[in-house]
Amino acid sequence: MKEFIEILKKNDLLKVFEEPIDVDLEIAHLAYIEAKKPNGKALLFKNPVDKKLNKKYKFPVLMNTFCNELALNLAFGRDFNEVADEISKLTKMHIPTNFKAKMDFFMTLLSLKNVPPKRLKANKALYDYEILPSLEELPVLKTWEDDVGKFITMGQVYTQNLDKTQNNLGMYRLQISDKNELLMHWQIHKDGANFYHEYKNAGLKKMPVSIAIGGDPLYIWCGQAPLPKGIFELLLYGFIKKTPAKLTPCENGIFVPYNSDIVIEGYVDLEEFKIEGPFGDHTGFYTPAELFPVMKVEKIYAKKDAIYQATVVGKPPLEDKIMGLGTERVFLPLLQTSVPDLLDYKMPENGVFHNLILAKIDAKYPAHAQQIMHAFWGVGQMSFVKHAIFVDSKAPNLDDYNALIPYILNRFSVNKILISEGICDQLDHASPNACFGGKAGLDACEENETEELEILEDEKLLELFKSKIELINLKQFYKESKSPIVCILLDKKERILGLFEKLLDFKKHFRILVFLDANNKLENPYMLVWRVVNNIDAKRDIFIKQDKLCIDATAKSRLENYERVWPKQTDCTKSVIEDLILRNILEKNSELFEKFEIF
Repeated sequence: MKEFIEILKKNDLLKVFEEPIDVDLEIAHLAYIEAKKPNGKALLFKNPVDKKLNKKYKFPVLMNTFCNELALNLAFGRDFNEVADEISKLTKMHIPTNFKAKMDFFMTLLSLKNVPPKRLKANKALYDYEILPSLEELPVLKTWEDDVGKFITMGQVYTQNLDKTQNNLGMYRLQISDKNELLMHWQIHKDGANFYHEYKNAGLKKMPVSIAIGGDPLYIWCGQAPLPKGIFELLLYGFIKKTPAKLTPCENGIFVPYNSDIVIEGYVDLEEFKIEGPFGDHTGFYTPAELFPVMKVEKIYAKKDAIYQATVVGKPPLEDKIMGLGTERVFLPLLQTSVPDLLDYKMPENGVFHNLILAKIDAKYPAHAQQIMHAFWGVGQMSFVKHAIFVDSKAPNLDDYNALIPYILNRFSVNKILISEGICDQLDHASPNACFGGKAGLDACEENETEELEILEDEKLLELFKSKIELINLKQFYKESKSPIVCILLDKKERILGLFEKLLDFKKHFRILVFLDANNKLENPYMLVWRVVNNIDAKRDIFIKQDKLCIDATAKSRLENYERVWPKQTDCTKSVIEDLILRNILEKNSELFEKFEIF
């Protein structure tokens, strides 16, 4: 990690803090705000402290490692688009028919010799590391005020299956529950959890696990890559770097990268669970306290000049935006092998990746988009996608939202909405059931015959609506399109379906209604999208009547037969921000704070 920090410095991508800064909220809040700046940098905290414990830590903390596209390319060692092109060529290889083609084929195969990781001998294992007595020596962060405690957020979790034929690298949050104990938050769909069940079904009581922190930042990116089951993520490292990842054995038999800054080894107790959470996660909401397996830490190694690497998750945009961009581009060619008519796709960061995907397809026949929707929902981690919008090849670029959104709205029809059900991310809070819920897809590939609306000014439409229902305010977006979006703020006292039915008296003035709670800001569409796609379950919250669409993006309760606890969103602690500003550590930026709803 020290080498990459020097690379960040040379490229003017690093901001260094010499003053003592608290691991309790302060470091995470600074990184959270920095990640939202258009020119944000990686942050190195040289003197982390815990004020409550009156403790100074030996190891600096690095945050926002993937601060922008340049940093991602530096981690890759080349342009990530070049990696995508290379994968695309591999997926299109054919049997060579002439001498040049045969040579090209041979050279391509030769270049793959460095893909598999290389295992070093045991005598090279962690030879220049010191042994730490407990997890208390690591500057582990508490990110949000309502987090139950401190969490390791960029730990590379290495596991292997029972017969040692498969290895896995995953990124799971790790709550510190004791000085030498962690809680392993692997979701039920993850490979680590699958290995866990293999060990448990075999009647064993322990499963070896090792956690690496730091080292080459590409390890982290590989850890979140959506590779097919059974493929070791560090194969991707070798493919990108053109040199194999070098692994060294821990005493528990698990192999980790030889240049890791910190290594935590031990085992998951297959018979012990503890309550983990709550934790403010990447959805921007707190996930609930639930039972998860306990990891017993047996040994902690650290380089004498180790850097502790962490990330902050919460409301977008954050560091995972850049990591997700790399994933989006690199995995497009692989996704196209399963969905050959897919031309491009985009995961908007305010859709927190799995909540909203835009896709451009080569639409060749009616219902082609619906066919691809089913393919999406059946392919690997794409199966977690809750909402997908499909456009044809003539559509604007998927990242040109100003042109794309009117294009979609001009082709909108309630008859082209497909509502289904399937698995969803375990962190999703909107679905009535953990891990599965409603999904919606929109086919916007063709123009449709639609009735022409009589568009009113916002004030006039508000006056009309108030004659039927109680509401606070409304705003129409994209009034120049055939299907403007009417966002309505209200203090909900009855089910939204009933309110929608009352407003159908004015159906000639609208096509799409979106209901939101009063705490939303109508002048901030970026955060409106974030809240809408987070807060809806398609089967429960999408209503279609008389060719009109209504979306209930309000918080749910027993009014909607919602039996789970609706979570709080992740907000910075205002007193912490004010103190950082007072100490001249953080610059006050009211416009940025308001745009991204910092408080």
